Amino acid sequence: MLKGKTALITGSTSGIGLAIAQGLADQGANIVLNGLGDAGAIEAARSGIEGRGVKCVYDGANLMDPAAIQAMFGRIDPIDILVNNAGIQHVAAVQDFPDDKWNAIIALNLSAVFHCSKLALPNMLAKGWGRVVNIASAHGLSASPYKSAYVAAKHGVVGFTKTLGLETAEKGITCNAVCPGYVLTPIVEGQIGDQMKVHGKNRDEVIRDIMLARQPTKKFVTVEEVAATTVFLCSPGAASITGTTISVDGGWTAL
Repeated sequence: MLKGKTALITGSTSGIGLAIAQGLADQGANIVLNGLGDAGAIEAARSGIEGRGVKCVYDGANLMDPAAIQAMFGRIDPIDILVNNAGIQHVAAVQDFPDDKWNAIIALNLSAVFHCSKLALPNMLAKGWGRVVNIASAHGLSASPYKSAYVAAKHGVVGFTKTLGLETAEKGITCNAVCPGYVLTPIVEGQIGDQMKVHGKNRDEVIRDIMLARQPTKKFVTVEEVAATTVFLCSPGAASITGTTISVDGGWTAL
């Protein structure tokens, strides 16, 4: 389905991003991995994707730095599919929220989406085909306390998605956002400890009473479910889906 296409997935060395990279590779796309992690684990992920019969390279560009993003796009093949997935989180009340954490979350979760999209678009426009999928969040559609930067960034991603979808609607390019609920990934594992401190609860209580309280299925979304939705948005069957959000949140935003 995607043979001959090249896909860049940011934040793809583990979790949701890696599952998306694997799903796109299974459809024939060549893959550019990007993110942080242990060098051995990254190489194992890269070689595992190549074992699916496609080309896979890794670029460790720091997406908080626009110049580093520019340099990465100069190194890699032109991009047909861009999945903006990289993100970080910090939990604190607004009055206690560290300025450096706010700036970092906005830089990676929102500004990097703009910079990567801007640099990917020229090739897509020249070819008359492209797919941009932004991994937003249920927090891009609703809010929770103690997550001001993350909620602000993800709402921004949803707004940016709508704008880019409109700008490219006649160009053979689609731009959509996937809004997962809680997925048990390394970033969520990190949040569990933070939430335990903020709320004075143990791990099981945080999962049941805080994280899954608004997720009617009462179970974590899987990385494979998010990946399957993303792959569908890159398929011919999704050619008329653009500028919108798809929730994969166990009913969270139905409440």
